[in-house]
Amino acid sequence: MHIPEMAPDVLFHIGSVPVTNTIVNTWIAIVVFLIIGLYFRKHISLRPGKLQNVFEFILESILGFFDQVTGDRKKTLKFLPLVGSVFFFILLSNWLGLLPGTGSITYGGKMLLRPANTDLNLVFAMTLVTLIVSHVWGMIAVGFFTYVGKFIQIKPLVKSFRKGPIAILTAFIELFVGLLEIISELAKVLSLSFRLFGNIFAGEILITVMSSLVSFLVPTPFMFLELLVGLIQAGVFAILSLVYLTTATTKPHTEEAV
Repeated sequence: MHIPEMAPDVLFHIGSVPVTNTIVNTWIAIVVFLIIGLYFRKHISLRPGKLQNVFEFILESILGFFDQVTGDRKKTLKFLPLVGSVFFFILLSNWLGLLPGTGSITYGGKMLLRPANTDLNLVFAMTLVTLIVSHVWGMIAVGFFTYVGKFIQIKPLVKSFRKGPIAILTAFIELFVGLLEIISELAKVLSLSFRLFGNIFAGEILITVMSSLVSFLVPTPFMFLELLVGLIQAGVFAILSLVYLTTATTKPHTEEAV
């Protein structure tokens, strides 16, 4: 029995760039999306067939679900390309990890295929990009100084010196709360990353252990469980990203510039 290590295996190098088994799974997921996109680009019709109806139903369901978070269809449509792409990529990557051969086919004594989301580097990168985009969109939506004022309350502190000790104390408390907000933003990167990575990596280990003990039947319920876990984790990541984007682009009730 070969228990997967936390770090992915490097299969080969392209120049100085290492190619890991998780990158191979990532490429497979990208190729699948590319094929689906090219197919619908060519065959999309005003009189949809069964397959197009299925995808349109899925899209409408996602839009309705996102609307419950954003409360605004315009925001939903704005965030859909980013959050929807992340959701489907995570979902497909998770499910690809259940295909026969994943974790068992070897190349040079190393696993050839491994679920992409068991690579902490990839998960961390997705989280970082999502949060950076949320901050950029937030600055565009509410204004740079108003947005920065959510975290750094300098102007209220300067004004407080003309209003007395209580105002100064309140301003310092607000400044401290702003610093806590900055820490919470940094914590989001870790919480989102480790939540997804931990669940998918644990599932991979569980399937590996059960398959090594009993090759048939017994691992099957755990595979169905991993299908559900893959869907839930993709949904959790997408919804939390949507919450962060919605919060960042919403004007504060009390706008204070820096």
